[in-house]
Amino acid sequence: MISYIQVTTATETKEQAQTLAQHLVETKLAACVQITGPITSIYRWKGKVEKTQEWFCLIKTRDNLYNKVETVIKNLHPYETAEIIAVPIVKGSKEYVRWIDDALEKTTEG
Repeated sequence: MISYIQVTTATETKEQAQTLAQHLVETKLAACVQITGPITSIYRWKGKVEKTQEWFCLIKTRDNLYNKVETVIKNLHPYETAEIIAVPIVKGSKEYVRWIDDALEKTTEG
């Protein structure tokens, strides 16, 4: 059975988010990347509480493409430890998930 996921990451600048999104969509690793921001992130890093503005990316893809998506994010991301989180798309309209699948790289797994 084909499974779909939404991968999230956050970048330091809008331009970084757009570069990442463009690459993922052009290489058919993502059907769509929505970029929102700026958002405020408050987090602990190396023993200190930090506060920064970031751009949030919502990446729609298939589960079997996750490893490739993760590799691209790690290669293009400026952070030492980038947020890379995937959650399953539990339900979606038949038309929307068909559109996701049609936009993605074809693999033997789906």
